[in-house]
Amino acid sequence: MRTATGAILTGGLLLLSGCGTVNSWFDGQGSDTRNVPPGNAETSQEIIEQEIYGREGQPDSTIWDIFGAREDAGKVGAVNRYIWNASLDVLDFLPVDSVDPFTGVITTGYGTPPGGGGTYRATIYISDPALDARSLNVALMTRSGPVDGATMRAVEDAILTRARQLRARDNDL
Repeated sequence: MRTATGAILTGGLLLLSGCGTVNSWFDGQGSDTRNVPPGNAETSQEIIEQEIYGREGQPDSTIWDIFGAREDAGKVGAVNRYIWNASLDVLDFLPVDSVDPFTGVITTGYGTPPGGGGTYRATIYISDPALDARSLNVALMTRSGPVDGATMRAVEDAILTRARQLRARDNDL
């Protein structure tokens, strides 16, 4: 009984898996052309081959590329690791709510800076793997609203200064 049930299920799965290719058998060409935009003579198989082998017919990379030059070690996901770590260092008095190194967003909760009287929260967005001021965007808020631009620039400057210190320390090693 168990064998018969297994055979029926297997046969049904084989029939269902073949349903996607039945339509392409009846188009008269034997290939799936449903996803090709009108006016484009390339078949889906040609597009796939161009993605793999490039336009010249040669692969873009080989197995030997693993021994070549590597990407910048300063990257974490798509962000600069020095700016990332400096942001966490400078704003260490704020509790971290969420971090995502692949999108470059750090969100904190409310906290009081050492020697300060107000509470702040921050959202840091690191948009580029370069160690550059354009890569860093900081949004500071108090419980009553956003802080003034001079305070945000001072925090950004402190983060960038700390990032340069971290990179200089790594270069000395």
